Amino acid sequence: MRAGTHPPRPLGPAWPAWLLGAALASALGPLAHAEPIPVQDPATATATLPAGVTPSITLAAAWDKALAANPGLQAARFGAAAADGLVMQSQARPNPEVSLNVEDTRPETRTNTVQISQLIELGGKREARMQLADSEKAAAQASVVATQAALRYQVLVNFNELLLAQQRVDFATKTHALATQALDAANKRVQAGKVPPLEASRAQVAQANAALELAQARSLTGVAQQNLASLWGGRGAELGLASGDFSATVQAPTAEQLDQRLDDAPAMLLARRALEQSHAVSAVERAKRVQDPTLSLGVKRARDVGRNQVFVGVSIPLPLFDSNAGNQLQALRKVDQAEQQLQDQRLQLQAQVFAARQQWLSSNQQVALLQSQVIPTAQSAYDLAVRGFSLGKFSFLDVLDAQRSLFDSQRQLLDQLMASHRARAEIERIFGTPALAAATGT
Repeated sequence: MRAGTHPPRPLGPAWPAWLLGAALASALGPLAHAEPIPVQDPATATATLPAGVTPSITLAAAWDKALAANPGLQAARFGAAAADGLVMQSQARPNPEVSLNVEDTRPETRTNTVQISQLIELGGKREARMQLADSEKAAAQASVVATQAALRYQVLVNFNELLLAQQRVDFATKTHALATQALDAANKRVQAGKVPPLEASRAQVAQANAALELAQARSLTGVAQQNLASLWGGRGAELGLASGDFSATVQAPTAEQLDQRLDDAPAMLLARRALEQSHAVSAVERAKRVQDPTLSLGVKRARDVGRNQVFVGVSIPLPLFDSNAGNQLQALRKVDQAEQQLQDQRLQLQAQVFAARQQWLSSNQQVALLQSQVIPTAQSAYDLAVRGFSLGKFSFLDVLDAQRSLFDSQRQLLDQLMASHRARAEIERIFGTPALAAATGT
């Protein structure tokens, strides 16, 4: 039948069955006596390194780089180091004061007075000030621990997102190759006058969509590289690809194990340090209730008298108008606030841990189900469809459906693996430890 009289065809999938069949047949040759097409496990596939890109990077290497050069972590460390100066300053005592007074400008009747004064701190002010400085230093150190835990979470997530992006590039590459083969086959059939040009146009659109998907996947890989390298101020173009076992999952700890460690979480440590700091502030304000006397010792030389006069004095503020009652009340209420914030922080962490653990368990279960049942079944159906098509028993629409089911299940596997890695990273962020799962013995 000529192209001009070819009957209209109903619109089906993006690639017509005969078109994909021709592409598959021309690409694979005699499939009836060949082995089924192996579909690479996306969890263990490794994207090809582009030309000029050396080296892959491991999770351990990425963590070492971030630990050494992350600006946020460095800032937290400098903050903790600055607290040493606060501790040192809190130990200092008040300086004495020296004053010189000259009365009268005439030499015969001039009087010169030299006086030294010293403030005496009473009521435990110095001890309270030192305790406050120590609590602020402890809070700064706790902030370093929390910042490091948050940084490790970012490294884990960004590294696994890079692994995921590399797998998606593999999928898009396979899809684009198949679409290109289909387009070549369509152009040949159009030139032979067997099909109308519309079929070649549809194949061209499908090939363009596959090319866009591949370009987007490669772009996302570059974004993932940059996101990871930015944690230590590097450049994604110099990073290379990630090297790691994306398919490995770890058993989640039990709820009892997590609850026992909850009080050691960095966020709880920060909340406790804030409570201790509020108690120290309250102690400082309470010590100010006792007024500090100032002792004075001086010598007065009067020319008209012709001799030196030694004098001693003491002065004490009278708390008639300012008894520091307002600051004491504020400090007490700050203590109450810190206590409630500590309780609130624990409740929030319990909810976060529960949600992350449930996601971890759910993702691990789905990964196991996909790996043990769904993907093997989809792979078997795909192999049977390809063999049946090569023998003329099935249309390529059956092959296309089987392939779509297989690829969808593999994509779902990648999504669940990423969800498992993200949930584990969230647990590690909350507890501030990279090896919490070791408690389960796995």
